[in-house]
Amino acid sequence: MARITLRQLLDHAAERGYGVPAFNINNMEQGLAIMEAAAAVDAPVIIQASRGARSYAGDIMLSKMIDALEEMYPQIPLCLHQDHGNDEATCATAIKYGFTSVMMDGSLKADAKTAADYEYNVDITRRVVEMAHWVGASVEGELGVLGSLEHGGGEQEDGHGLEGKVSREQLLTDPDQAVDFVRATKVDALAIAMGTSHGAYKFSRKPDGEILAMNVIEEIHRRLPNTHLVMHGSSSVPQALQDMFNQFGGEMPQTWGVPVEEIVRGIRHGVRKVNIDTDCRLAMTAIFRKVGASSKVEFDPRKFLKPAMDSMRELCRERFEQFGAAGNASKIKVLPLSEMAKRYRSGALDPRIGGMTAAA
Repeated sequence: MARITLRQLLDHAAERGYGVPAFNINNMEQGLAIMEAAAAVDAPVIIQASRGARSYAGDIMLSKMIDALEEMYPQIPLCLHQDHGNDEATCATAIKYGFTSVMMDGSLKADAKTAADYEYNVDITRRVVEMAHWVGASVEGELGVLGSLEHGGGEQEDGHGLEGKVSREQLLTDPDQAVDFVRATKVDALAIAMGTSHGAYKFSRKPDGEILAMNVIEEIHRRLPNTHLVMHGSSSVPQALQDMFNQFGGEMPQTWGVPVEEIVRGIRHGVRKVNIDTDCRLAMTAIFRKVGASSKVEFDPRKFLKPAMDSMRELCRERFEQFGAAGNASKIKVLPLSEMAKRYRSGALDPRIGGMTAAA
């Protein structure tokens, strides 16, 4: 078995200078596509489940599915991560069902749509860290509100996302505050707000520095060179997939995602985890439309799902290679949760708050 914590995986990624795509799943087909791609290129894996995914598939089904994927691919270190936990209970039950990492998104209140203040975020994130570290699990926090710098709002996905408008300042993580947040909460990874958002409609044009503030990542990395940074809402929404979706009956307006070259730029400046969901959905649903349009008498779900899995597997393989994760799975010796718990309790894994050092 090769269940790994986020902290151990991202420590390895930092040592070797690569990033790890974190793919959201809801079902078996997505899980198989991810693991097949990882096995093909020897890449470690982060599989994420949102609260929406846990509700859709059920905790028992998700848990048993991950067990099966581990058994099928024992050579691949696999981190099971709770995406956008909204309170302590969500994170606690995730750990109960075998998640080795949880995200406590205290940037929003428990309703997962209302912006929270800084004190609330620090307090609830710190409590989740204390709980998770006691058993060896990792915690990702978020500072700043995920949302668009173009229109000042967020996008709902699986019941999570900002409602209404907030200021530009709230949509950008403050570097000084980031240092204080990591010190106060002891998170293992920090999600940065810098203009990305959930869903397919991230940007109305190819993003530049005005609407995708990569300089925020660079400045935070300069101040926190030893903290693992996370980019949320980082699907690239490939044009070819948009075109296929529309060619076979879809009506997706022209949109732009986060360019792969900007993600690679982030990886050079401390980004170790990159969240990808929309790309995987689009890779599959474009194929659903193609199969449905090409063979209108087809009713066997497998005739839709098998080529859709092939499409998603290819997308995942590309991301493993583009982010530098390929070739690293076999280099990792996985530590059990019990060993990670000992290291947390000894203080060996406390955040190393660096000074104003130069960015890597």
